[in-house]
Amino acid sequence: MAITGLDHVQLAIPAGGLEEEKRFFCEHLGMHEVPRPANMTFEGCWLEGGSASLHIGVDPEFSPAAKAHPAFLVADAQALRAQLDAAGIVTKDGPPVEGYERFFTSDPHGNRLEIMQKL
Repeated sequence: MAITGLDHVQLAIPAGGLEEEKRFFCEHLGMHEVPRPANMTFEGCWLEGGSASLHIGVDPEFSPAAKAHPAFLVADAQALRAQLDAAGIVTKDGPPVEGYERFFTSDPHGNRLEIMQKL
């Protein structure tokens, strides 16, 4: 059997950081919270934006993902970058990738995020 797609990505955060994480992804990246199944009792949340699904889970031994990262597709990377910069959120360039406008940022807990626009 071959992989046919990606269902979701999960990011870990420290205890006490859930509301700040939800605010970041909802207010700055345009995602929205969706209900989790009742049997999912861990502390966290599920978010969606476009076709992207992101699960946030509290990890008592949290350490930010500095290399591994989700890459989110957006319609206008330059506009989003300007919005993040205006909000005081640090953005950084990476090596160019043919066919994409892209940059990196981090969530409030130091998890690396890549933002990509297909050209």
